[in-house]
Amino acid sequence: MPYKELERQLAVNRFLNLRFSKENELHEVLEMVAKICGKQRAIITFVDEDTPQVNYKYWFGCETIAYEDSFCDLIVKDSEVIIIPDAVLDYRFKNSPLIVCDPLARFYAGVPLITFDGITIGSICVIDKSPGILTENQLEILKVFAKQVVHLIDFDASLKAVKDLYIEAKRSEIELRSFFESSVDHHLLLGRNFEILTFNKSWESHVMNTYGLQMERGKKMIEYINSEHLPDFFRDYCTAMKGTAVFDQRNLRQDNKDRWCMVKFEPAYNSHGEIIGVSVNVVDVNKKVEQERSLQLKDQQLDEIAIFQSHELRRPVASILGFMEVFKANNYSASAEELMLLEKTAQELDSKIRKLVKSSQIKQ
Repeated sequence: MPYKELERQLAVNRFLNLRFSKENELHEVLEMVAKICGKQRAIITFVDEDTPQVNYKYWFGCETIAYEDSFCDLIVKDSEVIIIPDAVLDYRFKNSPLIVCDPLARFYAGVPLITFDGITIGSICVIDKSPGILTENQLEILKVFAKQVVHLIDFDASLKAVKDLYIEAKRSEIELRSFFESSVDHHLLLGRNFEILTFNKSWESHVMNTYGLQMERGKKMIEYINSEHLPDFFRDYCTAMKGTAVFDQRNLRQDNKDRWCMVKFEPAYNSHGEIIGVSVNVVDVNKKVEQERSLQLKDQQLDEIAIFQSHELRRPVASILGFMEVFKANNYSASAEELMLLEKTAQELDSKIRKLVKSSQIKQ
């Protein structure tokens, strides 16, 4: 299939699938065209791949017409006005059902419907069962009405496209807002003048619970920040407004309690790449910090145990091993004094082990 024909069929399908809201206007146009031209019938036809579709009509009985039997196919092929004073005398249509049976179309005058991008999608025409002609004025009026029909159809198609885009944008906005509001993290968008543009429920609840204030869009953020945190907050805001993001883990103490958070200040851009404000996100990382501290404490305990083993436990163990060497040298015989010293050393070792176990239990 030639590319031009494929392009034309795509344009036709766009209009055939359109739920047209100005149908009454088109029927009024057809009635007026028929009366001005002094003809019995007027129709608007879209020609798809192989069948002219009679979409709008004034006193015309057919819904579809075989492509080879229609007058409209000549208009689509040549994109020119076609006038047939008497189809009975025209060899091209001598066997057409439009001539030999109802609606008895002997006279035909049609003007192509050409879209703004130059594609012929069909025609508007007047038909009569008797031979006839059109005056120059009537033909010019028919051409004007053809343009008006295209205007109406294109407007409705454009309106539908805009509505579809709006619905899709609204759906995306609802999904994004739902995600934004359901997040347990704090999200805030500030404008160029440190004013509040939007915020989620988590940030709103924090401000209400901490300061007893209701956040309002348009107000300066300075009213909703702890004075101790304000200098750092404003500094990071200014840095982001210059195009540099800030990521920092900091302790935002509250009521003398640690409140570790990952704080992010990022530039917010519009569709032209211009910075319009700053996106601020605060994520609670208290549990993460506590886990890290717990791991650090355990590592420290292991280090202490290693030091204790290497110094405190090695000395009595070395003494015991020394006694054993003496016993071996004396054929495993020992004096009472030597056995008492061995016992004392063993008791010292036992005491240090108990101390080590007790210390480990306390730290846990």
